[in-house]
Amino acid sequence: MLKRLLFVSFMLLTGCSLFVKNPEVTVKDVSLVGLDGAGAMLEVALGVSNPNPYRIDLRGYRYTLQIASLPLAAGDARQAVVFAPEKTTEVRIPVKIAYGDLLEILNRRPDMDHVPYRLQADLDLNMPVGTLALPLDRSGTFAIPRNYRPSALIRQFSDFLGGVR
Repeated sequence: MLKRLLFVSFMLLTGCSLFVKNPEVTVKDVSLVGLDGAGAMLEVALGVSNPNPYRIDLRGYRYTLQIASLPLAAGDARQAVVFAPEKTTEVRIPVKIAYGDLLEILNRRPDMDHVPYRLQADLDLNMPVGTLALPLDRSGTFAIPRNYRPSALIRQFSDFLGGVR
């Protein structure tokens, strides 16, 4: 009797997992969105596609970000997002980078239109069969907007100083 109960329990658990598909995650965009007194603000936009006929809930995430092979940022956040059934939902991860790290990147003289990055993350999900830490490891490139490139910032600073007399 106990063997039969264990067998039925095992079949139910493995049978349910056959109907649960992991969400697919893509990096839609990495962009520089601002500068302030402490450094630069990047934003990583993820597209999370839920292929299941039921919702999945994001509870939070952990990430590390490398730019031009430099480990620059790591963080985590508790963020609740609902991934609707059979839809793609965007999740934005804000990343702060200190000026010293930006100078280190510039010392490597990257192509401003193709700055390499690597994002490693774990998304904490509530699934119908329990919780899941969905790993993500993506690499690509992003472009620095022209108005944030060193030449444009130097020109703006020069214009500012020219206006001060």
